[in-house]
Amino acid sequence: MTADGGDGFADFERGWSQGRPQVVIRRLVDDLETPVSAFLKVGHGRTHAFLLESVEGGAVNGRYSIITREPDVVWRCRGGAADLARGADIAAERYQPEPAEALASLRALMAASRLDLPAGLPPMAAGLFGVFGYDMVRLLEPLGAPNPDPLDLPDAVLTRPALVAIFDSVRHEIVLVSAAWPDSGLDARTAFDAAVSRLDRFVTDLRTPLPALPAPVETPIAPFRSPVGEADFAAMVARAKDYIAAGDIFQVVLSHRFAAPWTDDPFAFYRALRRSNPSPYLFFLDFGDFQLAGSSPEILVRLKDGRVTIRPLAGTRPRGETPEADRALEAELLADPKERAEHLMLLDLGRNDVGRVAAPGTVEVIESFRVERYSSVMHIVSEVQGDAHPDLDAVDTLLAALPAGTLSGAPKVRAMEIIDELESEKRGVGYGGGVGYISAGGEADICIVLRTALFADGKIHVQAGAGVVADSDPAAEYAETLAKARAPMRAAGDAWRYPFGAR
Repeated sequence: MTADGGDGFADFERGWSQGRPQVVIRRLVDDLETPVSAFLKVGHGRTHAFLLESVEGGAVNGRYSIITREPDVVWRCRGGAADLARGADIAAERYQPEPAEALASLRALMAASRLDLPAGLPPMAAGLFGVFGYDMVRLLEPLGAPNPDPLDLPDAVLTRPALVAIFDSVRHEIVLVSAAWPDSGLDARTAFDAAVSRLDRFVTDLRTPLPALPAPVETPIAPFRSPVGEADFAAMVARAKDYIAAGDIFQVVLSHRFAAPWTDDPFAFYRALRRSNPSPYLFFLDFGDFQLAGSSPEILVRLKDGRVTIRPLAGTRPRGETPEADRALEAELLADPKERAEHLMLLDLGRNDVGRVAAPGTVEVIESFRVERYSSVMHIVSEVQGDAHPDLDAVDTLLAALPAGTLSGAPKVRAMEIIDELESEKRGVGYGGGVGYISAGGEADICIVLRTALFADGKIHVQAGAGVVADSDPAAEYAETLAKARAPMRAAGDAWRYPFGAR
């Protein structure tokens, strides 16, 4: 379905009568609107409006950015149980418990959401979008009850947006995809008219000028504080090293959460973060009672064209001020035995995770120990791929990778048990989980939640960790958590520079 006029309805009605989901598409030629300026017009302050962007290699904008809004279904999971809201019940927050267990409920929603997209559209043109928290792994692994969650947030939230806007930086166009699913219970004409109305509303919002930009007023934020001090973290590291010495684990990632009061606009923070720390996965997700804004360098898992991909990223150096200094730092990084040993452990873990959902004999290391450069740091990166097992789906693929070894440890299950013991708060949706989508065609692209801020309860929360191995120095590991939290903290301090309005 590519038209939204009278002729388009005949095709829409034919597919609808056969029980098949339909899309109505409108293309806008536009080389002036940016995803950020568009989001300020069509998504700012709107519950369940999301923005996903990409900067490749820290320097080149990815081809596609997307804005999603107006979901017709929102699915949530908390403590192993799922609930769901449809249509008008979403705004009213009338969620109904799902009778099936959480993963069966999610798979049923995926099946109902499948549709065949017209040729030429990227896979993210329709599907389920949102966040899978770190603790979703408890649906598969018997880890016991999680630590207390002072924020009391769901473990996962997925939306099925009825409107997806795709910004194509190559063709300089915005493709609007308005989807309709028969499980809405609407007749064909009502569903078609609603789909066209969504397109009209979006275009009206997009063409409405922003208010005049006010002069930015510097407003220093209060200091970030963590309940875990340096001595506390040193004790955590010492206990983890005891487990390593006893042979329980090889490595574990220990983290703690920083928080500061927040009264500013969360999207202003996102704008500051994307400027200071561009990354392959940039995201802003507004869930109403909380928001996530992140700049993640790392895939959790990708399922595309029948291939499963995991790209462990471990080992870091700052960028050099000159090309010569940059090359020297790269050589130092690749020669560091601790960094190499830790990366090799995580590469082996990535191979194991892919092997859990790949066809036998198809797992291969595509590249290993390559240095990848970003705006302010460089990382050692490897890539593992395998042919997706025909009997498994995107949910299996996601849960095989969640949480990433680079945010948990090795062996993974025992490392997670030790994390539960040594950390005092539930990680939840703000650290170590995944943000992305499961497409209407069954593919998935999900990044790791790190370098991310969570806005909830009048505060900004930033969590960061460090990988502990046998020869770890507690002071150095604590300093690493501070260094990793610095990018979002710096963005929080710069958010005042981004008032709402048109320049």
